[in-house]
Amino acid sequence: MSTVSILRPTLALAACLGATFAAAAIGGLASVRSASFYSELARPAWAPPAGVFGPVWIVLYLTMAFAAWFAWLARLRHGRGDARLAAALFLAQLVANALWTWLFFAWRLGLWAFVEILVLWGLIAATAFVFWRLRRLAGLLLLPYLAWVSFAAALTFAIWRLNPHLL
Repeated sequence: MSTVSILRPTLALAACLGATFAAAAIGGLASVRSASFYSELARPAWAPPAGVFGPVWIVLYLTMAFAAWFAWLARLRHGRGDARLAAALFLAQLVANALWTWLFFAWRLGLWAFVEILVLWGLIAATAFVFWRLRRLAGLLLLPYLAWVSFAAALTFAIWRLNPHLL
């Protein structure tokens, strides 16, 4: 293998990791004091403790980045349209992912956080579908993320309804 043929996939992986963790960092800025706010909220009995979210999100961000990378690697076998659509959807869901944290924790807009997480869910589902068409593994890697956001949507709704004075 030539240096160029090894360098491109490596740079693509770095770009996927960089974009994904940039979104995580932007969202993270809004959640600096999230643990104390989360502890103030009335939560349903099935709500996890605050300490669960960080480790889960680290794993999910890693799987998201690798899913994007696998989709990028598969782009040569498919039309440019599919690859462009996959990239656009992936970036759109990253933006939506970061926005939710701002809506919920920084701006404390419970209804808008719930509406936005439904949009995020749709973007993730569409991204997983397009990734699946490019490479099944890429689509499969987004399924835990989709499952977690499904849970998070239910939790967002429940917390918003239980805390009208705070959200």
